[in-house]
Amino acid sequence: MGTTITPQLVDVVDTFTSSRSYISSGTTRRLRTCQVERWGLRTECPTPEDPFHDAEVTWLLPELNLRLTHERPRSRHAKAGPSVLTAVRASSDGRYWKTTDLLLGLAAPGGTTARIVRCEEFAAAVAGRVLMGGDADLALCTVHKTLEELSRFRHDLSGWLAYKHIFDVWPPY
Repeated sequence: MGTTITPQLVDVVDTFTSSRSYISSGTTRRLRTCQVERWGLRTECPTPEDPFHDAEVTWLLPELNLRLTHERPRSRHAKAGPSVLTAVRASSDGRYWKTTDLLLGLAAPGGTTARIVRCEEFAAAVAGRVLMGGDADLALCTVHKTLEELSRFRHDLSGWLAYKHIFDVWPPY
């Protein structure tokens, strides 16, 4: 059974209206939080259709070519899933932040080794020429460099963020 090739996921955040538009599906979502930071963009999007998660918290780190995501559980007693660092190509003109998902990332569960995720989807996108060579190289270099740096911090995401001069608490509550 082969991996299905999905189109590249492109979204645009409008910081004035606090909304995220998904270009591939044409849908738009209202954001609970949309704040430009010195290191990038902080957003929180409610997920009413998800029975297990209340919201998706995302930090866009354009200088690192990364998007950091955490799904906040609905129940305070539920075990939180891993944070995910996804390779992205990002740009901003001040108001609009455009992000293209490069289909490769790291799951960082905290306390244990981070692991590379979405490999099959990434390989299928490269083979199907959905993801071109430059973006594929950027994704591979970004993910491997990040994994190497995280390993130096014993896979402690907060320690790694502090090393990158991002002193905000992750995951935010």
